Amino acid sequence: MKFSIVTSVYRNDKPEFVARSLESITSLQTKQPDEVVLVVDGPIPTSLSKVIKQWETEKPIFKIIWLPENKGLGNALRIGVETAKYDIVARMDSDDVSLPDRFEKQLTYMESHPDCDIISGQITEFIDQEDNIVGKREVPCSNDEIYRLMKQRCGLNHVAVMFRKSKILEVGNYIDWHYNEDYYLWIRLMETGCHFANLQDILVNVRVGKDMYARRGGWKYFQSEKGLQDYMYKRKMITLPQYIFNVTVRFGVQVVLPNKIRGFIFQKLFRK
Repeated sequence: MKFSIVTSVYRNDKPEFVARSLESITSLQTKQPDEVVLVVDGPIPTSLSKVIKQWETEKPIFKIIWLPENKGLGNALRIGVETAKYDIVARMDSDDVSLPDRFEKQLTYMESHPDCDIISGQITEFIDQEDNIVGKREVPCSNDEIYRLMKQRCGLNHVAVMFRKSKILEVGNYIDWHYNEDYYLWIRLMETGCHFANLQDILVNVRVGKDMYARRGGWKYFQSEKGLQDYMYKRKMITLPQYIFNVTVRFGVQVVLPNKIRGFIFQKLFRK
């Protein structure tokens, strides 16, 4: 099964992190990609541009798309998916590290489960050094369990997904939605009866900053999350009690709580 990788960079990405990420999805993989679509989301520093051009020169599988303006991750991923040559597409963030057998495991699963439309897996999170693991985000593995969790919170680890491009395009591809373009996409896939799966294996080691939990709070972030709950309720994907519970919890955690307490709750309830 041939496959593409879609990733994007923008002006705040550090060149050394991008280089490490690209290395982890190409030369260090037991099953290497047939194409890497890298979307440059707006103007970037010369130091980052040099890294990208070097990879483009050394790796013929690279296809670079230079966007004149920064339009956000959702837009960059939409363009990347549309450009991808192969129907099997893997997602990757520009500063994370994929484990060497990530793609081999995902492709093996999809080959043996032709009904599977999208597959992710478990992730770890680190600060500064890759062995400084500060958390693990676990998600359920079966389709039914993922569907149930999706009615409360995102049931896939976006940074580790691999999917069928044709299925993604059926529901309109990625659409910009503040910090939640992935969850919004999965919800729309649920409406079509999409088959989800998660591997039990850790697939990606995610680089997180100390301000990660701050970014998951504030009025704008809450409005984004509430909008998704509105969407599900209006389409009868969740009940009114579930809607009230989901929105109330999000308001308390994302708007009322200060960053430090929010971080503590995330670590205790949503990470291991």
